[in-house]
Amino acid sequence: MTKTSDAIKIIDRMTSSDPEIVALVEEASMNALVAQLIYDARTKAGLTQKQLAELIGTKQSAIARLEDADYEGHSLSMLQKIAHALNQRVVIQLAPIEHEQSA
Repeated sequence: MTKTSDAIKIIDRMTSSDPEIVALVEEASMNALVAQLIYDARTKAGLTQKQLAELIGTKQSAIARLEDADYEGHSLSMLQKIAHALNQRVVIQLAPIEHEQSA
């Protein structure tokens, strides 16, 4: 194993052998990605959280929650409402799990 000072690589080496930690990291990454996608689409459309909330029949606080990277309650139906309001569509894809090869 080569030495590194890259914090991400060090953390990956320390946690990659623990499937539970790997699953938690993957879930947190997915939540953050969905939150960022919602935020990016809303801001690109020039809407405030309140304006988007009104378009889909919810409250501004719900949009704020959806845009929070730590939020774990994203639902497909809510994502579809948001996408429709922003003249977009939700695309879901299943992809094979990539396993890193040991050095």
